[in-house]
Amino acid sequence: MGAVETAKLIGPRATTSLVSRASPLASTLQQLATLKQLPIPDFKAPLKPAGIDIFQINVGKLCNMTCRHCHVDAGPDRTEEMMSRETVDQCLAALDRTAAGVVDITGGAPELNPHFRYLVDQCVARGKHVMDRCNLTVLLTGPCRDLPGWFAERGVEVVCSLPHYRKRNTDLQRGDGTFEKSIEALTRLNAVGYGKSDPRLRLTLMHNPVGAFLAGDRASMEKEWKAGLKANHGVSFDALIALNNMPISRFLEWLEISGNLLAYMELLVNAYNPATVAGLMCRNMHIMRMAAPRIFATSTRRSFSPARSSPRATASAAPPALAAPAVARLPRACLGG
Repeated sequence: MGAVETAKLIGPRATTSLVSRASPLASTLQQLATLKQLPIPDFKAPLKPAGIDIFQINVGKLCNMTCRHCHVDAGPDRTEEMMSRETVDQCLAALDRTAAGVVDITGGAPELNPHFRYLVDQCVARGKHVMDRCNLTVLLTGPCRDLPGWFAERGVEVVCSLPHYRKRNTDLQRGDGTFEKSIEALTRLNAVGYGKSDPRLRLTLMHNPVGAFLAGDRASMEKEWKAGLKANHGVSFDALIALNNMPISRFLEWLEISGNLLAYMELLVNAYNPATVAGLMCRNMHIMRMAAPRIFATSTRRSFSPARSSPRATASAAPPALAAPAVARLPRACLGG
């Protein structure tokens, strides 16, 4: 077996951030340039935004982990992009101008933002359903150990990333010891009522492939994961999301290093299914995230992607009625996909 085939099976391993290594791929423009050089056709399906049902807020890139597949190059060194209290309040003001019933909070590890709990409480006070995008291991860090119970008191839905229900595959991608910590965190969530079919305490796991291939059938995987995690570790969850890796940031770097980039892009193109565009992820989601002074506005939808009906994100221009005022009032926020 050659090096490329071996790398495809082993998958990307935990690493350090592109920014900390001064990698050219830390630049979004360089990522786009790398992809444009490939001899593959673009997707031609027209994408149009729908109404805004989900309001996603990325509160920064600080994370206690440095996973090889990370699409936002998060890590312990990414402290400069931390969303301030002022910007959080501006996001809340923007939220008040929409009819979105769901607020999706992400990062990095969003729980590490010092204003995270304030943001959650403000959203709950507005009657919004709050989703926390959690890496699980952060729940074992000192400032966050009480979060399972805190989440339960507020009915926060916890969406947890777990590459695989087996130890080897998870640790290869996210670092040694990650799987055991993830199981401990899931056990703590179960102990306060999550993952027990209670609609108020919903626990969702998110899987992404650990190599240069696409996710399998989500429904079949969910049954397998539920059986495996319950039998081997005594933990339960409510639903599984299968997310295909985007060829950007650190996953793009791994695809290049391992010699899998062209083959993976061809795989994405060949798996494209135009019948799923109507339910494309992020067409009804408004996304706000920290970035440099430039402002971007998009309206997107959270559902399933054109590739084998597995969730994936794409963005398109936001309705002018929302995009223009948002730009004017959010000088430090980045609205984007």
